[in-house]
Amino acid sequence: MIDAAFAGTLTFAVGAGLATFFAPCAYPLLPGYVGYAIRDEGTGLGGATVRGLAASAGAVVVLAALGGVLLTVGGRLARHLTLLEPLVGAALVVFGGLVLTDRAPALHLRLPERRASVAGAAVFGGGYALAAAGCVVPVVLGVFTQALTLAPSRAAVALGGYAAATALPLTGVALLSAVGSDALRAWSARVGTIQRLAAVVMIVAGVAQVVASLRYLGVV
Repeated sequence: MIDAAFAGTLTFAVGAGLATFFAPCAYPLLPGYVGYAIRDEGTGLGGATVRGLAASAGAVVVLAALGGVLLTVGGRLARHLTLLEPLVGAALVVFGGLVLTDRAPALHLRLPERRASVAGAAVFGGGYALAAAGCVVPVVLGVFTQALTLAPSRAAVALGGYAAATALPLTGVALLSAVGSDALRAWSARVGTIQRLAAVVMIVAGVAQVVASLRYLGVV
């Protein structure tokens, strides 16, 4: 049974995944690359699905590797986690505020263009995930900091929700590219709304994390 606290953690993880996918460093890579890889090669809906799933799988592999490193390092620092949590929570509030006011960092990275193959799509997905996670470090730290406080089974569910929310939209974009430019434009038109919703989730989660950690420390 999912209690209210874990439901909040899971909601934050999914919101953080969406925020990672729409990170300003990585999201601008999508229209050009995916449009080239799917539409111009005439792969059709079936080919777009395969390449989209490959891109999502590549993203999951990279996020899993990153998660393994963060969990290993975080596990060694578990005794200091209560001191780190308020700092991560504050960083989430600040970053969420920047996203909400369109002031988030916008360092646009370029990935080398590859041939429109399944392997190329997987490499693109992994590179996209790495660029996006690097752009929203406070968000990534927030997810893994919360995961360290959970039982292993619940941590796996929360991290899985984060990875899915980051990676699966890559498949969605590939399918929209195959369906047509109108569908892709409709998706792009909603980016701002989704980013703002994710920013609100980040701010709320950051405030909750700061308050909970300060109460635990006996400050409030």
